[in-house]
Amino acid sequence: MSFSGNIKEELERIVAPSRHCQLAEMAAIYDFCGKTSEETEGEIVISSENELPVRKFFTLFKKTFNMYNDRYGKAPFYSKIGAYYRFAVDDADRIGKVRSAIRMTTDTMRSCCRRAYVRGAFLAAGSVSDPEKSYHLEIVCQDERQAHFLAELLASFEIEAKTVIRKKYHVLYVKDGSNIVETLNVMGAHVALMDFENMRILKEMRNSVNRKVNCETANIGKTVTAAQRQIDDIRRLMNRDEYEHLSPALKAMAELRVSYPEATLKELGELSEPPLGKSGVNHRLRKLSQMAQESLEWDKG
Repeated sequence: MSFSGNIKEELERIVAPSRHCQLAEMAAIYDFCGKTSEETEGEIVISSENELPVRKFFTLFKKTFNMYNDRYGKAPFYSKIGAYYRFAVDDADRIGKVRSAIRMTTDTMRSCCRRAYVRGAFLAAGSVSDPEKSYHLEIVCQDERQAHFLAELLASFEIEAKTVIRKKYHVLYVKDGSNIVETLNVMGAHVALMDFENMRILKEMRNSVNRKVNCETANIGKTVTAAQRQIDDIRRLMNRDEYEHLSPALKAMAELRVSYPEATLKELGELSEPPLGKSGVNHRLRKLSQMAQESLEWDKG
């Protein structure tokens, strides 16, 4: 199962103890995958290719409206029709009660209800990329109003969410890893949160190691290239009469560089008699390269 699938499985099992939170989650599921059909005298329908939001709405409906112990006779149920799961309520009195009960605004929702609403919205229309590949959480909204409402709820928990238009939908998304973790926490997906954090830590450790390896590899490459250029310059000088007139210090450094082509400046300094610092070694090698370049220019002239 995908990472998103595991999150939704966890969220589907969460049932808030308070009725107002249950209604908030029902409101979200209804907003994101519900409809009222005028052709059936206001029938409320929850329909989705994913069974989980339909099953969750059914569970919450059963708890909040005591549908097995009232005067409405046969209890509603959800079923699979083709590729979709469907739950419907077609009693006019009950529809009015349901719609009135789940009407939500950011001004009247408590913090716990906002958490429940976000949970229901994600269950109905959300997804999270595998954190081993990328950090991306999104919820597909029907319109701009819905996306704005959900962004306000997340902002109340200091979670920055952005929106983008994708075909006919407004998609709310969160890219930052820490904000995704906080969103999972808000929804109550604590098992998924721990899994996400573990994978994020491993990924960041691997990236850190790779950066260090790449940096060291680049430095080694630069050192080898510089050393080879120095050796070429020194060999050019050795083939000229001027080489015999070099100072003993420059001659000694030239011979060390040719004898130890893979040595670093620090190692060349330690091999010198007397020992030299890196700046001293670098100064002598630059002097040798400069003389080689001057002799080359002299030949061309």
